[in-house]
Amino acid sequence: MRNLSRHIAILSLMLLFSCGNNSEKKSEETTTQNPTTPVETQQEEKNVILFFGNSLTAGMGLEPSEAFPALMQNRLDSLGYNYEVVNAGLSGETTASGKNRIDWVLNQKVDVFVLELGANDGLRGIPLAETRQNLQEIIDIVKKENPDTKIVLAGMQIPPNMGQEYTSEFRSIFPELAEKNDIELIPFLLEGVAGNEDLNQQDGIHPTAEGYKIVRENVWSVLKNLVEKE
Repeated sequence: MRNLSRHIAILSLMLLFSCGNNSEKKSEETTTQNPTTPVETQQEEKNVILFFGNSLTAGMGLEPSEAFPALMQNRLDSLGYNYEVVNAGLSGETTASGKNRIDWVLNQKVDVFVLELGANDGLRGIPLAETRQNLQEIIDIVKKENPDTKIVLAGMQIPPNMGQEYTSEFRSIFPELAEKNDIELIPFLLEGVAGNEDLNQQDGIHPTAEGYKIVRENVWSVLKNLVEKE
């Protein structure tokens, strides 16, 4: 009887270990056959609008969030456009220095390129033929880099300090280049802001935060026809 009880106990233990091993094996097989797949979230790629200019684009004297490129980003976001605005403004930039750094800023895909340069040339009395040529070369480089990039040229005007002839010819550079290259033109970037003391900082050149809201509208009047909702 004792032997029978001992055999039953041994058999029970063997069955217990056997079931445990089988369970572990099945668990391993299940884990191998059905691995947990991590959920990958793909971030939607945004189109890029690049503002390439001087202190007017950079927002000199104000917070970056108050400059018109940042205000444009807010406008696009609020309207549901899938665009990222890049502020490539550099205070003191002339058309010559802009030409020298254009390759560097085009190291990314750009869908819309807004060219805002020339004001510092005019204020410094740089020969008009040089300003015109530099702007043309920047346009050529952008087109060569990506023929599909939409280009917008921001028109600029200067005070008559350099004489009426220089001032008039300077103003005509922008519409003439826009027509020649078949690109969009913002007639005058500072329309409604230039000359208004309440909308300019103490230097009388750079807009205040309120002034930049008007500049944004000047830019948007042209840009809205180039951006697309997806």
